[in-house]
Amino acid sequence: MNLASEIMDHPILWVIAFVVVLIVIFQAIVFIRISKKVAPEVGLTNKEVTSIIRTGAISSLGPSFAIIIVAISLITLIGEPTTMMRIGIVGSAPIETVGASLGAEAAGEELSDKSFSAQAFTAAVWTMCLGGMGWLIVTALFTKSLGRLQSKLTSGGGNRAKWLSVISTAAMIGAFGYFGGGQIAKGMNETIIFIVALLIMPVIMWAAQHFNQNWLREWSLGLVILIGMSVGYFLI
Repeated sequence: MNLASEIMDHPILWVIAFVVVLIVIFQAIVFIRISKKVAPEVGLTNKEVTSIIRTGAISSLGPSFAIIIVAISLITLIGEPTTMMRIGIVGSAPIETVGASLGAEAAGEELSDKSFSAQAFTAAVWTMCLGGMGWLIVTALFTKSLGRLQSKLTSGGGNRAKWLSVISTAAMIGAFGYFGGGQIAKGMNETIIFIVALLIMPVIMWAAQHFNQNWLREWSLGLVILIGMSVGYFLI
């Protein structure tokens, strides 16, 4: 076993990884408690809050499957504790893979080399950690400012609140369109899967509203992902 392999699975790394994951779990519990506490102030009942939390949990299952698949491959490259620590914080397996690859290349090696050195592993970990600091710093520094900005935009009355809603919706459509466009560019099979998912979602939302089945609305994203994966299985 070379030095890099010993460092990858070192007990100290395991301790750090578990501490990081426990902090994430603690934050999630705190956010849920705060949301339940302030829910009545924004007109939400406990039943609605529970439904929202359940919807969020269900919606996270689909993206988590993709992350797990990539995380398994990352484990063989950068070790189990580092993979758990990075995926636990960022949750974006592709970004972490790119960061690790860039770090290893900066050290003059490839991430998949059998002779992966301790220096290359260190460079990969530093690249992943520094690369993930950007949005954490922005969130910590500007979240309250953005909240005050939103309050100012909506306090004037008129069409300001409506325009803010339109801009938010447009941003979401743009984000999903960006990711969908990236899949379409890969080929015909991906295009078919994207179109099927695009058509299925409105059908599910219509059925949920028409038949008054709230569980369909909560499971909508998970169902679309499952249908997309099924179509992809038969096509690919």
